[in-house]
Amino acid sequence: MQIEAQRELLAPRGDVWSLLAEPRHLSDWWPGYTAIRADRRGLAEGARWDVVRGGASGLLRRPGGDGLIVVTAVETGLRFGWQDVQQAFVAEILLEPAAAGHTRATLTLQASWWRLVAEGLRPAPRQALARLHALCQTAAGL
Repeated sequence: MQIEAQRELLAPRGDVWSLLAEPRHLSDWWPGYTAIRADRRGLAEGARWDVVRGGASGLLRRPGGDGLIVVTAVETGLRFGWQDVQQAFVAEILLEPAAAGHTRATLTLQASWWRLVAEGLRPAPRQALARLHALCQTAAGL
């Protein structure tokens, strides 16, 4: 099953990409991640990052704990994707130009329907884009 959310970010695509390209920032905008420890490759396809989870638990998941994500797609300035191994989902964010120098971000999440419900992942794309929007506003001084 696939869930998609879209939002206009109040920053140029290059600025948004700079935020996405730094692995440690993933925990700033993806719900449930509190810290990222990237491998030596950083943002590169096949890179394996350790993730520290926090926050609420799902039906099948305890709060907190460590996990692993694998970077599945990197197109500089355009697309970043990853697979969360423990939560069994694949996420991808696509950046496109929007009016007034802004950026349109589309975030898709693919997982089995029962994972979306059991892990509480259904609202994650919308929440992630809201947090990314707030970060872009803060960075722009708006």
